[in-house]
Amino acid sequence: MMNSGAMPPADQPIASVSRLQVGLLLAWFVASFGVVFFAHDLQQIVVGWPLAYWFAAQGSVLAFILVVAIDAWFANRSEGLQSVADPEYCLYRARIHRRFIVYVVLFLLFLLVLALAEQAGLRKIWVGAIFLFATVFLYAVIGIFGRTSDSSEYYVAGRRIPPMYNGMAVAADWMSAASFISMAGGLYLQGFSGVGSQPGGLVYVLGWTGGFCLVALLVAPHLRGMNLFTVPDFFGSRFGGRWPQIIAAWAAVLCSFTYVVAQIYGVGLITSRLTGVQFEIGILLGLGGVLVCSFLGGMRAVTWTQVTQYVVLILAFLIPVSWLAYKQLGSPLAPLLYGQQLPKIAKLERQLMDSPAEQAVIREFARRSADYARKLENVTESLEQERKKRKEEIRRLTDSHADEAVIVAARRDFAALPRDENMARERWSRAMTENQERARPLAGMPLHTHPFAGDPAGKPEQQRLFEVSRRNFLALMFCLMIGTVGLPHLLTRFFTTRNVADTRNSVTWSLLFIALLYLAAPALAVLVKFEIMGHLAGQPFDALPVWIAQWAKVDPALISVSDMNGDQILQFAELKLAADLVMLATPEIGGLPYVVSGLVAAGGLAAALSTADGLLLTIGNALSHDLFFRGETDRAGAVRRVMLSKFALLLVALMAAYVAAQRPADILVLVSASFSLAGAALVPAMIMGIFWIGTSRLGAVAGMLAGLGLTLYYMLVNVPFVRAYLGLRGSGLWFDIEPVAAGVFGVAAGTAVTLLVSSITRTQQRRG
Repeated sequence: MMNSGAMPPADQPIASVSRLQVGLLLAWFVASFGVVFFAHDLQQIVVGWPLAYWFAAQGSVLAFILVVAIDAWFANRSEGLQSVADPEYCLYRARIHRRFIVYVVLFLLFLLVLALAEQAGLRKIWVGAIFLFATVFLYAVIGIFGRTSDSSEYYVAGRRIPPMYNGMAVAADWMSAASFISMAGGLYLQGFSGVGSQPGGLVYVLGWTGGFCLVALLVAPHLRGMNLFTVPDFFGSRFGGRWPQIIAAWAAVLCSFTYVVAQIYGVGLITSRLTGVQFEIGILLGLGGVLVCSFLGGMRAVTWTQVTQYVVLILAFLIPVSWLAYKQLGSPLAPLLYGQQLPKIAKLERQLMDSPAEQAVIREFARRSADYARKLENVTESLEQERKKRKEEIRRLTDSHADEAVIVAARRDFAALPRDENMARERWSRAMTENQERARPLAGMPLHTHPFAGDPAGKPEQQRLFEVSRRNFLALMFCLMIGTVGLPHLLTRFFTTRNVADTRNSVTWSLLFIALLYLAAPALAVLVKFEIMGHLAGQPFDALPVWIAQWAKVDPALISVSDMNGDQILQFAELKLAADLVMLATPEIGGLPYVVSGLVAAGGLAAALSTADGLLLTIGNALSHDLFFRGETDRAGAVRRVMLSKFALLLVALMAAYVAAQRPADILVLVSASFSLAGAALVPAMIMGIFWIGTSRLGAVAGMLAGLGLTLYYMLVNVPFVRAYLGLRGSGLWFDIEPVAAGVFGVAAGTAVTLLVSSITRTQQRRG
């Protein structure tokens, strides 16, 4: 049978919480929600650092690591679960150590050879292509050698992955394109807490690390003890019947699909920049590397691919940030020293806010926003005037025998006009909002270390803005933490260890490996911001670096510059950087050799591919094993399940590639949405099913449907296009919570419904 773990007696819960775990949960709560709630009051400068900023960027992460490590150490000893390795396993682990060391050494030599080749005159396009094809070829080779049709190997890698290597695989699986590509960019753009209702960058550092405390203390060891193959397996085993498992499987597919679209978008972004091919072709090239690993070898191949990808991505992140730190601070220890740049950035921010040239740019953005607002007053008339104006311009250019290129450009502008009123309204509304946001000091960016918008001691409007900003920060942090507990592709990784003790140790290793990047990301954002504010802004337009135009060719939405005030000098407000670009362009921003740019792109590709591997495998397994599996337990049935999983994986990969090619949203938004969906749909029933024996099948089903349904409703009803289509007016927000944090309502609804329905059905059963 697939679920060979023994369930506890019917009158006992699966697990209970010890006093130590209660204390650790309290420490976790204080280090996250407690620090954030009082962040505005914790502005004291300690050893050069604003106290609240340091705690949110570093101190809390260190506290989370300590919580997880203490829990693993004490829990394993109190339960007598010390891992005693047999001789065969010791030989297996020693063999892996040797191979891993050889791989790291060879990869470092590969970097050195490419660096020397660049110095000797190797063209940049060849450096990028070699990085791309060498790394993807390596992943493909591992996928081919790891191919299997054995169900245990395909689903859970034979349950014999050592904790340290499983920790690396989890870290690579976890540190997706959002962590590698977008998180530092979010910190660069949003600082501590963003502007207004938009949560800031540090919410991702806190949310994506703090969630591991809940995984370690409440979920992973207990699920591993049940010998599961997939997360929906838990719902089938714990509650019985098909419906809990079916709903959990579809929820896993939904949140994983949203997540994987973001990864494939990142794959296309990086591949097209490295090779110069079109974005859509880049998606297909990268997708080939994903499919070879997950399609052929399942979890066994994916695990060892992710270990190799972790080495690539962590070196790709740490080398440029260390290089920038050495360039600016004289030392490569970026996480320890970047606080020295915070007061310098604060000084540059004040200078830019007082600059007459910057203020002229802001006025121009405000004027354009007002123009779009006037157009929206009468869309029909405005659209007709725009068409008439463009036609007259083309006629004038033609009559005056202007240069053909100018006439072609004018015709292109005419063709780009909205086709109908609905399109015009949507496009002009978006343009009005964008210009309105940039018609503020620092192009709408907040002061980097300032926690929350507004002022709790200011006017009523400022007080309200402060409360809304803090509320959204806390809500999104909650969703990211709870979503971490429910993400199927993450939890499945902890099914690959030998026993519960190894699972606990694996969570600790995972958070340690993840922290290497998460502690460096705030440093990278600060160092890049200093480079741009201090060196790039103020340059003449004709002296701007080439990389700006090169990245604009990949996707104009990633970067744009425009001489708004006509002085031929780039003002800070005239430069627009997307969050997805900051990390990828860091080597070029800092003037590093192109080989580092290739390494960063390869690291971003590794991050996206590793997570895409895990997500596609999760989706394929949920569709085949949890939805269409009908109980065959013989070897032929197991092989059929594996083949069905591979077919489902291929189909979903192609669908995700198509959606990603439409560029639906930026990576952080897509990933954050998947966390809300996972947390609301799966976590309340999962946690209550583990710790409360009274949780009933009907309660779990009702809770999952309520949580998922409410979250989807809140997200969809607040999409501008949907509101316009339905004729809805006003904000549509509850308590001013943004749609990206919709899971806060879904989790509350799921918990309440599960508790209520379980209590009612349990009472009825007692009476019966």
